[in-house]
Amino acid sequence: MSAGEVVLRARGLRHAFGPTEALRGVDLDVAQGEVLAVMGPSGSGKSTLLHVLAGVLTPDAGTVEYGGREISGLDEGQRARLRLHEFGFIFQFGQLLPDLSALDNVAIPLLLAGSSRRDSRERACEQLALLGLTEHVAKLPGELSGGQAQRVAVARALAMRPQVLFADEPTGSLDSLAAEQTMVALTDLVRASGTTMVVITHDPRTAAYADREVIVRDGRISAGAVQVLA
Repeated sequence: MSAGEVVLRARGLRHAFGPTEALRGVDLDVAQGEVLAVMGPSGSGKSTLLHVLAGVLTPDAGTVEYGGREISGLDEGQRARLRLHEFGFIFQFGQLLPDLSALDNVAIPLLLAGSSRRDSRERACEQLALLGLTEHVAKLPGELSGGQAQRVAVARALAMRPQVLFADEPTGSLDSLAAEQTMVALTDLVRASGTTMVVITHDPRTAAYADREVIVRDGRISAGAVQVLA
């Protein structure tokens, strides 16, 4: 898939939680290698959009295509394999396993995907080193600062070498300095690898690291969400 080609295409997405419409007909294109920031206030539907794009939620109406394949119609097992092998995730609070070291937290998804213990730990070490965490590989999450823990979460997501990385408020729990350090490291690594990234955020400082921004309000997305490719 070449740079600039649409890797994720959403058309007419609708999703409701009971009587509450979270998405009301969303169209969105995300290009290969693009860093896209999706902004909006709390309750606007931006996190629901991320979950639908990533195959965590199935839309009530509309379609999501990934690499030309419609994923919104896949069964849960197929979508789970897609999330494990081709998508990566970073969450606001990292969601690290508290009883495992930084190294083992990063190695876990590699083991689940079928890598050997040795290969998983080697790749985890390499990824942690890229994020400046070599001295912290043996520490438990509770022994790390907030910024260090979030960079471990970044390492865990990137160690799988995902085609698309979904980051839901990745700096929302960090102070301004840790947020800046995390975003610099994250965007440098995804751009170096050509990984596509969709970042959900309400913070303009975080969105500033993206190539493009779209705004979600009341379940609808602003103009500029659909690419016009030459």
